[in-house]
Amino acid sequence: MAAGGVGAESAGDSYLPASGNGGYRTLGYDLDLKYRISTNRLTATAAISAVATQQLSRFSLDLVGLRASRVSIGGHRVDFRQTATKLRVTPVLPLVDGESFVVTVEYAGAPRPRRTRWGTLGWEELEDGLLVASQPSGAPTWFPCNDHPSDKASYRIRFETEAAYRVVCNGRLTDFRVVAGRGQWTYEQPEPTATYLATVQIGRYAATDLGLGSTAGTLYFPPAIERAVLADFADVPRMVSVFEQAFGPYPMESYGVVVTADVLEIPLEAQGLAVFGSNHADGRGGSERLVAHELAHQWFGNSVGLAAWKDIWLNEGFACYAEWIWSEASGSVSADALARQYRVELSHLPTDLIVGDPGAAHMFDDRVYKRGALTLHALRLVVGDAAFFGVLRAWTTLKRHDTASTAEFVALAEAQTGLALGALFTAWLYEPALPALPAASAR
Repeated sequence: MAAGGVGAESAGDSYLPASGNGGYRTLGYDLDLKYRISTNRLTATAAISAVATQQLSRFSLDLVGLRASRVSIGGHRVDFRQTATKLRVTPVLPLVDGESFVVTVEYAGAPRPRRTRWGTLGWEELEDGLLVASQPSGAPTWFPCNDHPSDKASYRIRFETEAAYRVVCNGRLTDFRVVAGRGQWTYEQPEPTATYLATVQIGRYAATDLGLGSTAGTLYFPPAIERAVLADFADVPRMVSVFEQAFGPYPMESYGVVVTADVLEIPLEAQGLAVFGSNHADGRGGSERLVAHELAHQWFGNSVGLAAWKDIWLNEGFACYAEWIWSEASGSVSADALARQYRVELSHLPTDLIVGDPGAAHMFDDRVYKRGALTLHALRLVVGDAAFFGVLRAWTTLKRHDTASTAEFVALAEAQTGLALGALFTAWLYEPALPALPAASAR
């Protein structure tokens, strides 16, 4: 505990030491946002439910580029101070350890993305609409939050904007109405969600059912590219079926896919959503592996989240391996052939990166993705298919809507298989030299 009951202004993550906050755990975000697209003007109120984990005479929230005008706790106005990245809140009386509270922040401004070593993140205006892509530290560009993946919470997002546009947020649409030419959209996301996975997408989108059976699934797209979009995302129901067999039941209440009219460098995952650019819809399946990758994040990264950013391979290595599983299941190249192909490609690249702790500058390096996937294939070769997929299903069950670490995955794999696997994981994740793939098990 910090001196005097002051919550730390960091989550203690060495990759993003200025992000997140200490002294409390967030339970839920209730966001009421009013936005004018033509002027990029946001007026909002955030009611944040939390519980103190120490005595708190002061605590902080992450907020970037927007100005708070009023802060209250339990309906009583309290003092606050704001820096470029933090909103410091002083309760009238110190909060005691274990006390539940609701802090309400009224704020406004012209939201914009923040500049980081990974590029610009967060709130981003499109040619005719907007998107939010926050990984890893863009969430404070549109709402005050405890911005670290280890602090998951539920969301209710009420968003008002011009009625000509469709608003897509995380979770289930529970209400929509038009009042005085303004559309009012309300979404509820009960599943625990990391701040970087909360999103708003706005565009002149048409919508159609994805056909996911008992899971609500919707595809949003500009009408002008409907034919290409419908062709390129037609296999999503089959992908869900393949991944449910490999990883366990789909972990969310719904799944949405947004295709923007704009060109995007890469697709983006959010909780219960994936976002693609028009360039990812060529009508010929040119981005099929990316469609599989973003879907797989619903299991790995979204449901099973990160306790710390250094374990990013648990998100990206698993989603990359899911691409190979889909390729094999769909009758294309086998996972084993892809693994051997990418191992050859990695052998020609520098071996100066530790996959299990790549450092902040390299956390999204493609070697984390591919060597992370190869780690899983090495495990599969050693333990055999039945045990391997048993480990994955046990992992998604044990850590459903929770956070996890590499050490926990290794321990689970050993417990499930009865094998000592520490040396395998050390070689693939914590030593720079690229190992050879092991021989396939006779199991």
